[in-house]
Amino acid sequence: MKKEESTGRPDSGRAFLKDIPLSPLNWAAQITFWSIALIGLSLDLWSKNAVFRWLQQKPDHSIPVIDGFLQMVVAENAGAAFGIARGQTQLLVSVSVVALLIIFVVFIFSQAERKMIHAVLGLLAAGVSGNLYDRVFNGGLVRDFIDVVYWPGRHWPAFNIADSMLCIGVGLMIILGLFTQTSAQKRVQQHK
Repeated sequence: MKKEESTGRPDSGRAFLKDIPLSPLNWAAQITFWSIALIGLSLDLWSKNAVFRWLQQKPDHSIPVIDGFLQMVVAENAGAAFGIARGQTQLLVSVSVVALLIIFVVFIFSQAERKMIHAVLGLLAAGVSGNLYDRVFNGGLVRDFIDVVYWPGRHWPAFNIADSMLCIGVGLMIILGLFTQTSAQKRVQQHK
């Protein structure tokens, strides 16, 4: 009896692992996620370095791209979107790390045929990583350089490529959710 108890523990651990609904991710899923995440992160970090280096040579640290609508500026944000949690670097780093872990877990457990989800997760991973890099290696400040005037005299808060990838990823996720919900409702109605 004692022998069964001692050998039962490792088996119960293996049984637990067998119950986790791991979906085998195919190479296409891996390539989609990792290429978007790594290329997106590289583009974000390169653009921040290049634009900041270039604009710091300009007298007013800005240059118009589309006069009266779009300009490049040197701006650093100590908070999250719209300055939320300004100065709370440790909190923002922790939230970013947790968000990355959630993204990776969702990717690992996602279904291999959900290619668009892998692209969205890659965009989210790139965006979170780009801003996390700045928070950790730029004194808690995220480098922003895109300045949009949405109404005469009114500027949208400056943003960067990482922020753009996050917004695109969230937007696509909402659209996918709507289409998934609509198609699920149609299937339920067909089965009635």
